[in-house]
Amino acid sequence: MSGSSFAHRLAVRSALPRLSAGARDVVNIGFLGPMSGPVQSWGLPGLNGARIWEDWLNAAGGLLIDGQRHPVRIHAFDCGYDPDHSMEGARLMVQRHNVALLMMLGGDTFTPVRDFLMRSKVLTSTLLPSDLSPDTPLLIAPSELHPIYNVTSIDWLARTRPTLKTAAICSQTDALGLPSLATYRAAFKAAGIDLVKEIQYPPDQTDAAAIVDAMLEEAPDILCWSTSYTPMVHALTEYAHAKGFDGQIVSCTLDNYPALVAHTSAAFMEGTVFQFPDFDDPMLREKAFFFHQPDKFFEEYQRRFPDSWSAVSWEYVATLEIWQAAVEKAGSLAPGSVLAAMKQSGQVTHAFGPAQWWGDAMFGISNALVGDWPVVTVQDGKARITEFGSIPAWLKRHESLLRSEMSDLGQLWEQRLTKGGWAFGGG
Repeated sequence: MSGSSFAHRLAVRSALPRLSAGARDVVNIGFLGPMSGPVQSWGLPGLNGARIWEDWLNAAGGLLIDGQRHPVRIHAFDCGYDPDHSMEGARLMVQRHNVALLMMLGGDTFTPVRDFLMRSKVLTSTLLPSDLSPDTPLLIAPSELHPIYNVTSIDWLARTRPTLKTAAICSQTDALGLPSLATYRAAFKAAGIDLVKEIQYPPDQTDAAAIVDAMLEEAPDILCWSTSYTPMVHALTEYAHAKGFDGQIVSCTLDNYPALVAHTSAAFMEGTVFQFPDFDDPMLREKAFFFHQPDKFFEEYQRRFPDSWSAVSWEYVATLEIWQAAVEKAGSLAPGSVLAAMKQSGQVTHAFGPAQWWGDAMFGISNALVGDWPVVTVQDGKARITEFGSIPAWLKRHESLLRSEMSDLGQLWEQRLTKGGWAFGGG
């Protein structure tokens, strides 16, 4: 977060309520996410990264609250991206562990616990800002702006590969897939790329061949997997390779891409576009986050949790970093005080640079951080950042288009709340 003077910090602390903690009392943090099942790669690797943060912070003395250091302890619950299990985990975190922060992937597992967490006044983070609404004042999306950052890759393709004129897209019909589908629709339209085929499939579908065959019928220049689950991304990509596709592949995530390179070829994967870098990327060396050492974090992660790096390995840590700075600025664990400290400066440094709180027009509340986001391509078998695209700049030009596509798929906050949860898009 932005720096401030000692006098300013004192003024902030005197103005905000406090939740007192005794000397050396443990500060509990909750992790409620998928650590098994088809969405595991967006949960378990995030917990792995959070464990590194926990160990590093405790080794440095712990969380500093009003002049006292406190150790932190992360409590984890595997909900398997199952809405029926998320309430059990939420009650455990709140009633047994009294967590000061609850971190979630969000989406279909957040909807059933939304009212409980807000009534319990638990500061909660999500990786899906589409969870936000005026009814979630203590829900924040500080590290990932899924799926809105996906516009940066399509904008980059339109500028750098102008011969790409048509695209086919597929997406599962859930709280991860539908907002992503709406975003890619808007991005392709803004870029002047014709969407010639769209396939919506049930989240439990595993027949990648049928999906790819249908997409290839229109001979598109681009195949886009949207935010398909990792096992499906691998199956779709490998089948496209088997069918001899030689065009552009776009995916939100590309977890364990080395396996895809091995199962297809480096030549086939060359130029594949996605949104999540490895943290030994040279373009991250000047970024001030994760104790100012993203490469050291990546090295430690690879040592402790080999072959498990994913899109979220760093994202829960990014949330923890922003939360820690706000707690120490407020001198309090009280959720209202911490949130006020987060927002007081207006601008926060997140993983990829300065970001602003945003979201009123789209979500009814400005609890999401928006800034630059990397466009990543596979180059000689290795993920490399090609540029940092500006999400605010794209929104300034095309936010009304994005809102229209979100509305078409029933993904605006008022539509979701009216229907009691997530709306499902039509064919």
